[in-house]
Amino acid sequence: MSVICEIWFAFSWLLDQLPKLCPVKRTIDLDALHEKFERPSLNNPSGRSDLPGIDVFVSTADPEKEPPLVTANTILSILAAEYPVEKLACYVSDDGGALLTFEAMAEAASFSRIWVPFCRKHKIEPRNPESYFNLKRDPYKNKVRPDFVRDRRRVKREYDEFKVRINGLSDSIRRRSDAFNTKEEIKVLKRWREDNSDEPMESLKIPKATWMADSTHWPGTWTVPAPEHSRGDHASIIQVLLDPPGDEPENGTEGDGNSMDLSEVDIRLPMLVYVTREKRPGYDHNKKAGAMNALVRASAIMSNGPFILNLDCDHYIYNSLALREGICFMMDRDGDRICYVQFPQRFEGIDPSDRYANHNTVFFDVNMRALDGIQGPVYVGTGCLFRRTALYGFEPPQLQEDTDCCSCCFPRLKKPATVASAPDIDPEDIQLREDDEMNIALIPKKFGNSSLLIESVRVAAIQGQPLADHPSVKYGRPPGALTMPREPLDASTIGEAINVISCWYEDKTEWGQSVGWIYGSVTEDVVTGYRMHNRGWRSVYCVTQRDAFRGTAPINLTDRLHQVLRWATGSVEIFFSRNNALLGSPRLKLLQRIAYLNVGIYPFTSIFLIVYCFLPALSLFSGQFIVQTLNVTFLVYLLAITLTLCALAVLEVKWSGIELEEWWRNEQFWLIGGTSAHLAAVLQGLLKVLAGIEISFTLTSKSAGDDVDDDFADLYIFKWTSLMIPPLTIIMVNLIALAYGVLHTIYSAEPEWSHLLGGVFFSFWVLAHLYPFAKGLMGRRGRTPTIVYVWSGLIAISISLLWVAIKPPSGNSDIGGSFQFP
Repeated sequence: MSVICEIWFAFSWLLDQLPKLCPVKRTIDLDALHEKFERPSLNNPSGRSDLPGIDVFVSTADPEKEPPLVTANTILSILAAEYPVEKLACYVSDDGGALLTFEAMAEAASFSRIWVPFCRKHKIEPRNPESYFNLKRDPYKNKVRPDFVRDRRRVKREYDEFKVRINGLSDSIRRRSDAFNTKEEIKVLKRWREDNSDEPMESLKIPKATWMADSTHWPGTWTVPAPEHSRGDHASIIQVLLDPPGDEPENGTEGDGNSMDLSEVDIRLPMLVYVTREKRPGYDHNKKAGAMNALVRASAIMSNGPFILNLDCDHYIYNSLALREGICFMMDRDGDRICYVQFPQRFEGIDPSDRYANHNTVFFDVNMRALDGIQGPVYVGTGCLFRRTALYGFEPPQLQEDTDCCSCCFPRLKKPATVASAPDIDPEDIQLREDDEMNIALIPKKFGNSSLLIESVRVAAIQGQPLADHPSVKYGRPPGALTMPREPLDASTIGEAINVISCWYEDKTEWGQSVGWIYGSVTEDVVTGYRMHNRGWRSVYCVTQRDAFRGTAPINLTDRLHQVLRWATGSVEIFFSRNNALLGSPRLKLLQRIAYLNVGIYPFTSIFLIVYCFLPALSLFSGQFIVQTLNVTFLVYLLAITLTLCALAVLEVKWSGIELEEWWRNEQFWLIGGTSAHLAAVLQGLLKVLAGIEISFTLTSKSAGDDVDDDFADLYIFKWTSLMIPPLTIIMVNLIALAYGVLHTIYSAEPEWSHLLGGVFFSFWVLAHLYPFAKGLMGRRGRTPTIVYVWSGLIAISISLLWVAIKPPSGNSDIGGSFQFP
C-alpha cells in the first residue's frame, strides 16, 4: 500500500514541479508608457491620452454576506485610480437586485465628488477610504502642502457621515417601505369600503413592496419576495450614477475656510453604472459567469473599452497606478497576443500567524511566476485585466514563430515581420485579420442579434491593438487614433444595453460556450483562462512593487474549508469534462498542458493522502514498520530524497522571496485540505459526473465577526462541518496508536525500538501538519467544543472495538474475546 501511495505522490510531485522550469520576473517602465501615449508628438500634437479605454467590472450578489460599505469602498478606489478619466468606466453588477446595494452605490457616487479630488490633490495611497483612514502609520508623513491637515479632517468627517448613512440604509429602506405600504393598505381599505364589496377583508392581498426614495416600486428584488420581485424573478436595471466625463480637464473652484481648494485639480469623475440583469423562472442564469457576460455586453454598447478589469466586491485598488502597469503589457509591441494580465491576490485581515495559509503565497509567488515563463498564469477569478476580443472567443494573431512544445524553455528567433510605417497607415483601411473568423453571417449566431453589440466588436479589436510605430508591430493602430472625443450616451443606447442583459438574449448564441466567461463549472475562472490558452493566447503575470489590489479572505476554519471545497470540486469537474488538458489543442504548450492537468488531478491525491496518514498508526498497532528492516541502504535513500526535497524548497523560497514560515503553513494546510475538502470534492465530483447530482456550496461570508474589539474574532468561531471528520479521525487514531505503541514496546518481552521510533516519527510528522486544524477546533483560549469530545469518544471506541475484533486477546481466538452477555 505504501508503495502505491509513493508512486502516486511521485507522479503528483512531477506534475507540480515540471511547470516550474521556466520562472520569470518582469519589470515595468511607466515613464516609457507616458512618453509614448501621453506626450505631444507629430501624430498627437495636443498631447491628449492615446491610451485605450478600460471597463472595470465589480460583482456582488448578496448585501447581507457582502456588506455594501465594502463594495462602496471598492468603487471609490476605482474612481480614484490614476488613469485618464475619460477612458475609465466602472460597472457594478448586483446579481441579487437589492435596493440596499443600489442606494449604497448612489451614496458612493455622491461621496466620490469629494474623495476623488482629495486623492488627486494630495496623492493619497491607498485610495480606499476605509483602509486609508485606518492606516497605522503617520498620515502626515511626506505631505508638503500646508492645507493637507485641514483637507484630511474635512474628508474624514465626511466619510464618517457617509458610513453612518450606508450602515443606516437597511433601516431607512425598511421604514420607508413600511410607511408606503401602510399608506397603500389604507387606500385599498378605503376603496373597499366605498365600493361596499362583498369580498371579505381577509381576501384582500396587498403586496409588501420595497419602495424607492422617489415613491415608486423598486423593480428589483423586494425585501418580502413577490412575483416578478424575487432573487430569481425580476426585471433588468441599468442606472448611470455618474455620467461620462468630458474630454477636457475641468478644474474645481478655489476653496474658502469650509471647502477644499480644487483650483488645480481635475474634478471629473469616471462613468459609474449600476447593472442588474433580468432573471425569470425557467432560465439558467449561470451564477457569476452569467452576470459577468451580461456586463460584457452592456459595457460593449455603453463604453466599449477594449480592455476589461474584473474585481470582486471586496478587492479594491491598493495601487492607484495598477491599471497603467497592466496596460503596459497590452500595449507592448508583442502585446497583441496577450489575452489577459493576471495580478497576484493580496489579502488584509489575516491573522499574523496565517494559521490556514490564507495568503496562498506559495501559489501566487511560486507557481504563478513559474507559469509566466511558459504560456502564462491561470486566471484566478479577480484582479485580472482582459483583452475584450479574447473574451469574444477570437484567436490571437498568427505570428511566424516556432511552436514546438519545448519553445517555452528553449526560445528560438522569430522571423522579422514587415509592415508599413506608422504614417502610411490609414485608419479607414484597418481590417481585422482573417483568422479572427469575422464572418458577417456567423456573427449574430455567435453574439446575438444586437446590431450595436456586433458593431462594437470590430471597434474594440482595433482600439486594443498596440501602436504601429515600429516595423516589428505586424497588427497595430496608428498613433493618435484614440484621442478623439467619445460619443455621448443617449436613451436609445441605454435601452439597447438593457436589451442585451435580458434573460433570453443568450438563447441560440455562443455566450458561455465559446464567448465570454464559460458556463458549466463552479470554477468558471480557470475554465475561461484555459479556453484562451487553448486557442493559442498567452497571459502575463504582473507583480507590482506596491500591491496592485487587496481583498479579504475567510480566516475561519469552516469557511476556509468550504472555500477550498469549492475550488477542488471545480477541478474535479474540469478533469471529467472536455476542458481536460489531455484533450487540449496543439497550441497549448507541453508544460502549460501539464500545469492544467495538475489543476484537474490534484484533488485525487487526497485518496492516497488519507491512506498515508493512517499508515504510521497501522505500523504502531501491528508492530511492523513500513519497510521490513531499517538497514543502511534504506536510510541512505531516505536521507538523499529528504535533502533533495529540502534543497528544492529552499530554492523556491529564495527566488520567490517568500518566508520559510509561509512555505511551512502551505505544507500544513495542504494536508488539512487534502484530508478533508479535497476528499469531499472527489466524492461530489464523481456523484455529479456519474449520477448527475448537482453541487451546492456556501458563499464565503465577508462579514466581520461579532467581537468588534478583536480584528481576528472570526478566527476563533467554531462551526461544525462534516469536512472535519476525516482529519479529526486521523488525529485520534494516531494519538491512540502512539500510546499503544509506546506501552506495547515497554511491556513487551522483546521490545523492537527501531519499529517504534519509525512509527512514532511519522505519526508525529502527520500530527505536526494537522496542528493548525487541532488548534482551530479549540476555539478561543483553548475551549474545545462539546461536539469534538463526542466525535473523539466515538472514534476511540470504534477503534478499540475494531482492534479487539481483529486481534483478540491471547488464548482466545474468538472475535471479541471471552466476553458474553449475562
